[in-house]
Amino acid sequence: MTRPGNPSPGLAGLAGDGQPHPDGKEARPQPSAAERARTLVESNSSLALTIPALRPRPTGPELPLRRSVGPDGDVFLLVPASSWAAAAVRHAADDEVPAVLEATDVAPVSVPHRVRGRAWVAGWLTPVPGGAFESGTELLRLEPGDITVDDLWGAGPVEPDEFADAVPDPLAAVEADMLQHLAASHPHEMELLCALLRPDAGCAGGARCADGPGARPAGRQAVAAVPLALDRFGLRVRFTGPEGPFDARFDFPSPVAGPAAARRALRTLFAAASLDG
Repeated sequence: MTRPGNPSPGLAGLAGDGQPHPDGKEARPQPSAAERARTLVESNSSLALTIPALRPRPTGPELPLRRSVGPDGDVFLLVPASSWAAAAVRHAADDEVPAVLEATDVAPVSVPHRVRGRAWVAGWLTPVPGGAFESGTELLRLEPGDITVDDLWGAGPVEPDEFADAVPDPLAAVEADMLQHLAASHPHEMELLCALLRPDAGCAGGARCADGPGARPAGRQAVAAVPLALDRFGLRVRFTGPEGPFDARFDFPSPVAGPAAARRALRTLFAAASLDG
């Protein structure tokens, strides 16, 4: 059992693109691939819709105005009525239009390698008659066929029925605000998390992660700590030191159900770090 505030046993290494990736040793529990994909599609991630067979090929992807996921896992996309995506679906009449929706998740705080993950939903696009509730827009339905997620937890496929049954992370709607608050208002607490890392992590022994109040032990290299991701299971922090960036996961004592519980869990985490520091 992991005591409150302990980091997951595994720390992320660096992939060839410089982005920290899991080393395969992270402790459970963790969100499933379906939950992560559903969270990416329904959260504030940037969406880009493409129709590979469309000719002439558009100069760029369609950027949906709004999105939602129905109870059967269908993705509903509100697009301008004048868009090429809406035109392609209209011209297809009763035929389904093969399309790919890409969701790109970017960290809401300034860190190296800010893209945290991507999800792709490939399927068939059809119109939703009378579904648009805004003038000059049309509502399209994307029925998923193939789904893939590639993020800080790893990469893998997702079955459409798993996607339909999955529930987005309960902190997704407030994650950006909470991470920005931690980065701006709690830098000292973020520094203290260094004390919970194992000695070979490059940031341990109660040292200050970055210059701030208090003296850093002689010879200790400065390491910056920035909150990178927050979900119901814990906090992920990106540390950047002399050898480059690496990630560490800090587990909550138990999964949280919402923002209030997450704030309590973060206080518990920081208290544990303070004791070890």
